[in-house]
Amino acid sequence: MVWKILLLALILVFPLCGLYMHLRGKVRHKAMRQLFDHSTFTAPFNVFMLAFSRVPRTPYLPVSTFPELDPLQAHWREIREEAVNLQKNMQIKAAANNDDAGFNSFFKTGWKRFYLKWYGDAHPSAMELCPVTTSLVSKIPTIKAAMFAELPPGAKLNLHRDPYAGSLRYHLGLLAPNDDECMISVDGQTYSWREGEGVIFDETYMHWAENRTNGNRIVLFCDVERPMTNGFAQWLNRWLGKNVVAAASSPNNEGDPRGLISKLFKVSFYAGKYRRAFKAWNKTAYKLTKFGLILAALAGIVAIFVKL
Repeated sequence: MVWKILLLALILVFPLCGLYMHLRGKVRHKAMRQLFDHSTFTAPFNVFMLAFSRVPRTPYLPVSTFPELDPLQAHWREIREEAVNLQKNMQIKAAANNDDAGFNSFFKTGWKRFYLKWYGDAHPSAMELCPVTTSLVSKIPTIKAAMFAELPPGAKLNLHRDPYAGSLRYHLGLLAPNDDECMISVDGQTYSWREGEGVIFDETYMHWAENRTNGNRIVLFCDVERPMTNGFAQWLNRWLGKNVVAAASSPNNEGDPRGLISKLFKVSFYAGKYRRAFKAWNKTAYKLTKFGLILAALAGIVAIFVKL
């Protein structure tokens, strides 16, 4: 009986947490889109992180909330020099082997990246090609991930939310049109990048970005650890980052780390091509198959519950 109660509680927790994340904020996915979004499956962890967050749970936070980031802004010109050199040498780029699980969909619309680190040690390519920035980032322990992210003229990131609330996103403008037509919208509130200026936002709110200018935009993009109200929550956040989020690590070049999730994503990417071909061939058959599999999974869960 105890196991049945625990399993029932677990079954209820997921949809309730998913519903909370869906209703959070003013901007939302359509219900069916949210049902299959990755943020629904990570919702229980995110609700926990938000419940014990020591900083406000708002779309944007003042940069002064994280004073440890001040050295990055103080050295933004040196950081920009390294970023521009990388861009000129075509090192800020899309993943060459479909092995970037976290950002693969962004490449289709022109977005590009060069990793400095991803929830672990610095990438060897970053230490070689941008030693100043890598050194600055390494001296700030709360930065768990960092990269240079490029949004060229005409590029757009569609409306989405990131799957993990254990961090907050920091952008430091390095190269920007300094124009309101190059902007990001977080839960309906817009921000336009300016060179030498930083912005912090909660990436688990719905957000999108677009560069409608003729100028390029490159930012230093960092995941900054969310401060928590107690030691256990802080430990769990760090454990998940090190053991789960780190598995999405993707290389810039050969010799850089490639996490398990990104390795497996390469397989799912090609499987997805067949899925999309099936959908294009017959949408009705595709929908019947998809919902049939969902019902079969739910029936399996119910069968396990009944047997306990």
